[in-house]
Amino acid sequence: MTKVIIPLQDFRAQYESLRDEVAMALASVLERQDFVLGREVKELEEEMARVCGTRHAVACGSGSDALLLALMALDIGPGDEVLAPAFTFFATAAAPARLGARPVFADIDPASFNVSPGSAEKAAAGHARLRAAIPVDLFGQVADLEGIQAALGPGVALVEDAAQAILATRGGRLAGSFGRVGALSFYPTKNLGAMGEAGMLTTGDDELAGRLRRLRVHGEKQRYYHEEIGINSRLDTLQAAVLLVKLRKLEQWTTARECAAERYDRLLVQAGLAEPSATYPTPERPAVVPARTPAAGSRHVYHQYTIRAHERDGLRTALDAGGIRTGLYYPVPLHLQRSFAQFGGRPGDCPEAERAAAEVLSLPMFAEITPEQQQRVVESIAGFYGR
Repeated sequence: MTKVIIPLQDFRAQYESLRDEVAMALASVLERQDFVLGREVKELEEEMARVCGTRHAVACGSGSDALLLALMALDIGPGDEVLAPAFTFFATAAAPARLGARPVFADIDPASFNVSPGSAEKAAAGHARLRAAIPVDLFGQVADLEGIQAALGPGVALVEDAAQAILATRGGRLAGSFGRVGALSFYPTKNLGAMGEAGMLTTGDDELAGRLRRLRVHGEKQRYYHEEIGINSRLDTLQAAVLLVKLRKLEQWTTARECAAERYDRLLVQAGLAEPSATYPTPERPAVVPARTPAAGSRHVYHQYTIRAHERDGLRTALDAGGIRTGLYYPVPLHLQRSFAQFGGRPGDCPEAERAAAEVLSLPMFAEITPEQQQRVVESIAGFYGR
């Protein structure tokens, strides 16, 4: 009998609920033939500034471009150093490297998977040319960005990589509002996902916003008059139209993710697989549920529901054989990536990132996931561990 697959993310279920609205939004753009930086792009920028609690939002081609543009606007270049987490997606550290700057890798807090003020301060020690830092709000939880800024000092510009954390909060402040610039991704897998590549920058700085708008169109202030060398990173109007439709559902979807995460927590603890206060897995309690910051006014939006797992690789193989798809974010810490070898990273430099890379496993998580699907996931995990 063919097993019914439980996907890591269910794009079709989301699309089916929006099919007619999306078709109408796309048809409107097609009728106008207004494909690049059109009316919907401006509307999306206005809405995203509101959603993130910033004065400005500047649309661009992708989340990776958002990081690159942010550093370009801050004049980061050869000889500069930029702090980045050792445990995150490649683009965070690739952005400074592409500009000729040196990524300085910081270890993570083992509970939140985010850089902490202490780990940022430790990584920055001895790096006199550190001019910027890109802490990441990993898996949908905002890092202690105010603490990190205080630890690094006002001379280090903070670029908040909020690609995975739209609508997340810390102390009442929204993701994307903490740094000189915030960077968002609308890659299709994100909580607010386009039907292709799309990104956004957020800032409260009027002058910086103006420069970001120029840099995304080859440094152009008016047509064919280029004040500086930028890049081509204009958002397609079709993508903006899709995102505006989805944005109306985002709060509902986020609440559903929070409920699903609480259900996973409860099921894993009830099955004897997890202890709520644990940081690392053991043979007795082989799963560790995601930690949430205790700070008041904080919200985890669960871009991923990521556990730590004892014998992670064996568990993943068993779940896959049973029709349950999982994600591995991320199997190699950035300081050990071959493409960053010139920066001298060695095993042992960031022990928490290295341990996380060997233990993390993201379980199926999407707004439409059912209690029955989650029950099957947890029962399958329990079966692997003989519970």
